[in-house]
Amino acid sequence: MSTASDKGEWVKGIAHWREGETAFISVAFTWRLPEARKIAEYYRAIGINRVLVGGPGTFTQKKFCAEFADDVGGSIPDAIARHNPMATRASYGCPVGCWFCIVPKMDGKAFTFLDDFPVRPVLCDDNLSALPAEYQQFIVDRYLKAGVPLLDANSGFEPATFDDEVFARWRPVLKGPWRFGFDEATEGEAVARAFRILKDVSPRKKQVYTMIGHEPFDVCMDRIQKVIASGGEPYAQPFIKLNALVKEPAIRHDWTAQKLRHVQRWVNRHLWRKVRFEDYDASAKTSRSRPSQDGGRDE
Repeated sequence: MSTASDKGEWVKGIAHWREGETAFISVAFTWRLPEARKIAEYYRAIGINRVLVGGPGTFTQKKFCAEFADDVGGSIPDAIARHNPMATRASYGCPVGCWFCIVPKMDGKAFTFLDDFPVRPVLCDDNLSALPAEYQQFIVDRYLKAGVPLLDANSGFEPATFDDEVFARWRPVLKGPWRFGFDEATEGEAVARAFRILKDVSPRKKQVYTMIGHEPFDVCMDRIQKVIASGGEPYAQPFIKLNALVKEPAIRHDWTAQKLRHVQRWVNRHLWRKVRFEDYDASAKTSRSRPSQDGGRDE
């Protein structure tokens, strides 16, 4: 059983349940929609005639969803808890408008505040540091009053709006890693500032999403190496189109599907601590042991 002191478990992108004669299917990623269709067929086979489907994964594929659901979209309060019982949200929306992100298209660039949000250890707001300062403090105060540890600010902070005040505001309550993104080379200055602010934080608590595949290989690798050199831990995510029905990355620039897989493994398995990417042999049980650029630390 989950308690307020753990982060719970995610259902890996699709949740479904039944309330009376209605079935609900919540889909996080578009590539889970073919599975959602099969779940809808199951509910109809056992006599449930009304099937509702929603979630981020449906937004760019409403026509596809309409083929097997009676209603597409809409909002169900606290649906995120169906994906992880320890997860919650205090707001929706993000003003940044990144071209590769579904949030501003789905939830808008203006924030929607959920003042009565349930306080749980995993907070999944779209952009915490861009929220008004007073609302950020409101969230922090609710965690402190409830005595619930914030173990994961799941979607993280935006480097462009992450400053000393944001760090000081969240530091008393955030027990998990400081997450932010370094998805494009243009974010370099803001990311460098974030690292300066977090200079005294353990490397394992500075986790940086680094999208790969949408910029040339050398540009993406440079971002990854800057994260490592700055004392953070990169997490590589290949670029996948927002309407993809199959979980396959888009192949752009000088990338190949194999190179995307190799970089993702080298980064996310922390092999950069032991071997440079140039010396990484994905087919071998162990790669040649040559120090990585961060000195080959093995924590």
